[in-house]
Amino acid sequence: MMFPLTGEPLALDLLNTRPAGAGDLIAGPEGLAAWLAVQEGRLGVTEAGPAEVAAVHAVREAAGAALAAARRGEQPPADALHALNEASAGAPAHRALAWTPETGLTAAPHRRGTPAQRLAAELAQATADLLTDPRVQDVRECEGADCVLLFLPAHPRRRWCVASACGNRARVARYYARHKS
Repeated sequence: MMFPLTGEPLALDLLNTRPAGAGDLIAGPEGLAAWLAVQEGRLGVTEAGPAEVAAVHAVREAAGAALAAARRGEQPPADALHALNEASAGAPAHRALAWTPETGLTAAPHRRGTPAQRLAAELAQATADLLTDPRVQDVRECEGADCVLLFLPAHPRRRWCVASACGNRARVARYYARHKS
């Protein structure tokens, strides 16, 4: 399965799983499993059953509402913040110490709870990180026709989610508009 845009902050990658015209890319366990595979190394949960799908959808809905308000500089809806806080609290994190001869002593985050709770908590935390980032108002929606994907531009002149896709379509449309007889 192809996801149109990945590699953005995790919360944006989650919101971008519902692109215009493509439906919900993580509507079921197969789609969620594919998305989790693309996110390899960014999340501690790789299970993708119906419970995980429902948990991810709940976080995505709350994240979308909260981010839309934050981008406008407004207070996010209380129910969205409550849902994100509940998801985060559903699998509290602590640092677990471990020793291996290769790396020595490490302290990695560890969450308790079901896989669905852990996945929701990780995504809620990623959303909290984005919402509290001073650059949250810099998050943009792609300027491509019929594209609703979100991105955090590294360059202030970035206008499209993927320059080779939406950007190219916009350039071709401008070319044809200029050269129309």
